[in-house]
Amino acid sequence: MDQHLQVFVTVAERQSFSRAAEELHMTQPAVSQYIRIFEENIGTRLLDRTNKYVRLNKAGEIVYHHAKEITGLYTKMQNLVDDLSNKASGPLNIGASYTFGEYVLPHIIARLQKTYPAIQPTITIGNTAKIAGLVASHQMDIGIVEGNFKDKQLLIEEFAEDYMVIVASPKHQFAKQNGFIKISELGQELWIVREQGSGTREASEKMFEKIGIQPEKRMNFSSTQSIKEAVEAGLGISLLSQWTIQKELKNGDLNVLEVKGLPFIRQFSIITKSPFQTKALEVFIELLHEE
Repeated sequence: MDQHLQVFVTVAERQSFSRAAEELHMTQPAVSQYIRIFEENIGTRLLDRTNKYVRLNKAGEIVYHHAKEITGLYTKMQNLVDDLSNKASGPLNIGASYTFGEYVLPHIIARLQKTYPAIQPTITIGNTAKIAGLVASHQMDIGIVEGNFKDKQLLIEEFAEDYMVIVASPKHQFAKQNGFIKISELGQELWIVREQGSGTREASEKMFEKIGIQPEKRMNFSSTQSIKEAVEAGLGISLLSQWTIQKELKNGDLNVLEVKGLPFIRQFSIITKSPFQTKALEVFIELLHEE
């Protein structure tokens, strides 16, 4: 890969010539020379420099965005070539949405490390939109996302079902009722929901549509754990994956409400960018299907 491109990316991310030089095992004047030549080749300045900081300007942001894609593709290409003669090994960048990433993926990674210790996984957890963007820009080898995901840029394979239920605190009035909860009563409650772009938020919206309610009282939280804590405290009710509440149900901290038409079923999908897969990625996908 072009050394000038790598130096530029490192300076942009470290926001410092000296820190970039240290990471790249180069002298600071050498880093400055690489950046000067790179900017001359591009035809414009890419970095704003002062005594206190180094920052990308508008042109620099454009170049950096594409540089990350180029470096990601180069790494993937090198790994594919190396795989022709080697066993499953090397880096594997995995992205996952919160539900799968926090509650299911750790068990799969433990099995991966036991079976293929030469594979070096790096895990990024984010909402579905973020993970899809990272896979599309070649910064992730694979993503596991929630919901009926569609993106023409990506290869998508549905591989698992998730059952989602409405939960409430054991002290909530609904938890004390016998039988099904009236749909009309659900619409009057405060709903604790995830942020826009989350697969769980998408599932909640589809569930509201399915059972015919549009709750006026909603409160956004950015993680499943914080939602569970809020529901347990009696703040409101929420739709959550069965995978995320096993400990709370066992300990009696949350109750599943009986509602006609539920549980709500959604899909988990594997997303990749390229049809070519490293051996590390192949064995990881095999483990996903086995689980």
